[in-house]
Amino acid sequence: MWKNSEKIKKLIEFKKKLKKKIEELESEIKEMQTMLEAVDVILLEKGFKRPELPKQTATEALTKEQVTVEPSTEFESVIPLKSVEGELLANLHVEDGSLRVVMAEDKSFNVNTPPFTHFLIERVLKKMQEKDKKLAESGQLTPDKIFLYNIVTEGDVIREIQIKNVDKERLRELKSSIRWTLEKMYEKMKV
Repeated sequence: MWKNSEKIKKLIEFKKKLKKKIEELESEIKEMQTMLEAVDVILLEKGFKRPELPKQTATEALTKEQVTVEPSTEFESVIPLKSVEGELLANLHVEDGSLRVVMAEDKSFNVNTPPFTHFLIERVLKKMQEKDKKLAESGQLTPDKIFLYNIVTEGDVIREIQIKNVDKERLRELKSSIRWTLEKMYEKMKV
């Protein structure tokens, strides 16, 4: 009898140690994920050469009902977004404060492939939009100048990203962020 109760006590202690170790490892994983995200942001800011783009002319006004960018054949400039290996991922069409990212026809980027939603949508596009909304609420920006975006899909396949009210600084950041995101998605598609 005595031996069984000792064994149970030891098993209970062992279980407590296991739980504690699992909690420590989960905490460590969360910490490492945060550090990895920070490194991604730093790489995004510092790791890409950002060529000077043509100066943008007047920003086109846009009401809330006009989120979709109308397709046009006359763009100010077209910037190909390529992978490190030189594979065309998309073309960035820039015109008067707006841009369209048209995916390469031979690519089927799925909206559910990381890091599209978590990084590009949540950490880049939504953050820019939220910042502009706060500026508009405080009267520092007119509502028609708020950053707006629209993701055009066919099912889960991304066809185009349409963005309005983009200044020169944001254009550079968007170009780098979009290229990096598409490259990471393309790497996952090849596996």
